[in-house]
Amino acid sequence: MRTDSVGSDDIARGLARIRQEFALPDGFAPEVIDAAGRSAALHPGGDRIDRTDLPFITLDPATATDLDQAFCLEQSGDDLILRYAIADVGWFVRPGDPLDREAWSRGTTMYLPDGKVSLYPTDLSEGAASLLPDGPRPAVVFVVRLDSAGVPRLDAVERALVRSRAKLAYDTVTDDDLPPSMPDFAARMAAADEARGAARVEPPEQEVERDGEAYRIAYRPRLAAEEMNAALSLATNLAVAAALFEARTGLYRVMDEPDDRAIRRLRHTARAMGVPWAGPVSLADFERSLISSDPRHAAIMLAIRRAGGGARYVGYEPDVVPWHAAMAATYAHATAPLRRLADRHVVLAALAVAGARPVDADLAAAFADLPEVMQRADAIGNRIDRAVIDLVEAVVLRGQEGRTFAAVVTDVDDRGARIQLCDVAVVSRVSIDRVEPGDEVRVKLVEANPAERLVRFERVA
Repeated sequence: MRTDSVGSDDIARGLARIRQEFALPDGFAPEVIDAAGRSAALHPGGDRIDRTDLPFITLDPATATDLDQAFCLEQSGDDLILRYAIADVGWFVRPGDPLDREAWSRGTTMYLPDGKVSLYPTDLSEGAASLLPDGPRPAVVFVVRLDSAGVPRLDAVERALVRSRAKLAYDTVTDDDLPPSMPDFAARMAAADEARGAARVEPPEQEVERDGEAYRIAYRPRLAAEEMNAALSLATNLAVAAALFEARTGLYRVMDEPDDRAIRRLRHTARAMGVPWAGPVSLADFERSLISSDPRHAAIMLAIRRAGGGARYVGYEPDVVPWHAAMAATYAHATAPLRRLADRHVVLAALAVAGARPVDADLAAAFADLPEVMQRADAIGNRIDRAVIDLVEAVVLRGQEGRTFAAVVTDVDDRGARIQLCDVAVVSRVSIDRVEPGDEVRVKLVEANPAERLVRFERVA
């Protein structure tokens, strides 16, 4: 489901206001750019192992140039060996230098339809540190062994020199482009998810797409290639988390289980939407049965995500097992250091632990400070995403005031009912009494104001 495309003038002005409202930086200070240039000019050198003979490839959105990950796979008896090369940002950026200070102020790369606000200058993020297929690149290579049950183990972590053979894109890659064992790797990970009770199912989300000078909103489920690629990152992040936890250090991504009250509400939502959920079936098993392309299922999936209260970062604490409910495991972020500040530090800790070296004091101190920095950056990123969607919705619907739309109620709370239009990729709220999730309603567009990023409906039936 998608909207018709709309022109760019109103969107461009609205995006400029969003950048100003959230005080997003326009580029980098000269000292940060100079530091990036100096780092980019350095020869990788050091005690790196030469792995340029291995057939690494990357798999990303077609337009991406900040490439964090490259991979190759091989069989070893019944096991699969993943060599996952991660951009060695920690080699280019040193604690306390201008690049480091700027990254701590940003936290993450922010994405908008008219361009991203990068964590690092493009000399690094889209140049010397990116694993592009135009020459050798320094990387940290995680060697992850996946057994027949889909349990990953970290065999080694090494600083290496790698060369990507190809930059592949999700929407054009073919099976012949990928390692023959990649589907088996993904299938093992999926079986392991089910065995441990994980609910790693991603609902389609509203997404603003740019098509030349025009924009549209669409619901875009993940492609099969994205799912397989996500399995590689998941295996690495699980293996890294286990190694760091055993070493009593690290930074983890955690998420709470929905409590009993939330699960009762979710069961009510499923019943109202006519989606069967038998009494003995757990939440994880129920979620795995949902089909993201079905609008009612997708609405339930989004409700499940909200019910857990969202994911957050925590540092290692003695006698506390950091737990991510959706993963049903201890989990860390280590595979996107060009885009997330936290990952650079986790990669450095994994290098130390794999080399039987202690994590230095500065790195340990960073794990205490990073949760607050990352939480703030994530919150800003979420608000920007919502502001962009609100803007494009208002532009798409402007001029259609008075039109009636069919909609489905997806959630009800003290702020009213959340509705999803049936024929347009728009989600909104409306003041309605005596409705339940799953009810079909008809609503009339009362106002669409791009300047205020406001869309307002009222119920007509």
